[in-house]
Amino acid sequence: MIGYYFRLGFHQLRRAPVLTLLIVLTLAVGVAASMSTLTVLYVMSGDPIPQKSERLLTPQINNYPVDGGPQDGNLPTLLSWTDVRNLREDGRGQRRSGLYGISGILYPERDGLKNFFVDGVAVDADFFAMMDAPFREGRGWSAAEDSAEARVAVLGTQLARKLFGEGPAVGQEVRVDEQRYRVVGVLDRFSPVPKFYRLDGSSRAGAGEDELFIPLSTAIAIEKDVDGTVSCFQQTGPGFQGRLASECVWLRYWVELGSASERSDYEAYLQAYVAEQKTQGRLPRADARAIARDVREWLVEVGVVDDDVRLQFWLAFGFLFVCLVNTVGLLLAKFTARAADVGVRRALGATRGQIFLQYLSEAAALGLAGSVVGIAGVFGLLRLLASQSPDLEAYAQMDAVMLVTTVLVSVLAAILAGLLPTWRATRVLPAVQLKTQ
Repeated sequence: MIGYYFRLGFHQLRRAPVLTLLIVLTLAVGVAASMSTLTVLYVMSGDPIPQKSERLLTPQINNYPVDGGPQDGNLPTLLSWTDVRNLREDGRGQRRSGLYGISGILYPERDGLKNFFVDGVAVDADFFAMMDAPFREGRGWSAAEDSAEARVAVLGTQLARKLFGEGPAVGQEVRVDEQRYRVVGVLDRFSPVPKFYRLDGSSRAGAGEDELFIPLSTAIAIEKDVDGTVSCFQQTGPGFQGRLASECVWLRYWVELGSASERSDYEAYLQAYVAEQKTQGRLPRADARAIARDVREWLVEVGVVDDDVRLQFWLAFGFLFVCLVNTVGLLLAKFTARAADVGVRRALGATRGQIFLQYLSEAAALGLAGSVVGIAGVFGLLRLLASQSPDLEAYAQMDAVMLVTTVLVSVLAAILAGLLPTWRATRVLPAVQLKTQ
């Protein structure tokens, strides 16, 4: 019976086509606005590495000076070189890597290519296995190459194709600024969303692939400048070496544990590390401490989903509510115009429940039609968002889950909007309608 009512509902869409079109467009506009913001929020709130997010930890250490920094207990979102070096050398965890952003001018040797800027990251050898980075070609560098400060590099797949086409990249050399690096590997579309391993709270950026990876030890040895946030209350000396010896914070550090149950032991180690550093004259504040956050906690800490995104979400669903109110009025007009049909059906023996189910099925059919237009609107708005803000480009993507959700939201919205008009239709008195015909 429900299938019959749905077919009847789709048949009724052809009656009063102008009114039907207005209802469909009203629903589609509300659904497009709300679902585009929900899609962005959904992607931002997702787990970029669910298979091990509970085992990947990033420490925060309070190395603020006594007379500087916040007094509310908040910790720096970055680490000093001293702390990263010590944590690496202590060797706690299954894998570990310090990192910081780099950039430079790449001088291609391929005909027709001009010099261009590349962005990348200086990391340790464990980084690729830790982040489950897939390789299209070659491998990452070894711990021995790390120790030797080797001039080696791993390229992103887009950069490798730009430089070498479809030919092999491993074994080739690339020149960035004044350094030449031997390519040992090419990643295959490594772009977690968001790019959690680099986020530091300065922005929601984290879209796209990193193009170039070099050893952290090499970057330090050649004094590769930082492409990212550097926060200094005081620097003990000039230049790069002064930054290394200071309490300036500019690096991230990630550690992978064997299991999530090892987290408490690692946090205890961090507290012991803080106490040991205090005995050496560092970390002077009385509230000096260290904590470790897993991936999802880190995304909350750096505000990937901030108050502005949440406000836009609620505003968009408020707009959907306004569209539903308008849809209620349009459905009232559509169903009221067919009061005579209801009277005849009631006179022929149709129950109020049957009338209710028939008209609610018609509302659902309108919602299904609205979802088709709404999905097109969602894709259009997501494309507009991606073009307006590079930070949002990676988040403005619709997957199968959100596609199905869009259809369900549209149909549910139409059903909710149709409750009052449908109830009014069931109150039609057959005798009154028959007397007026």
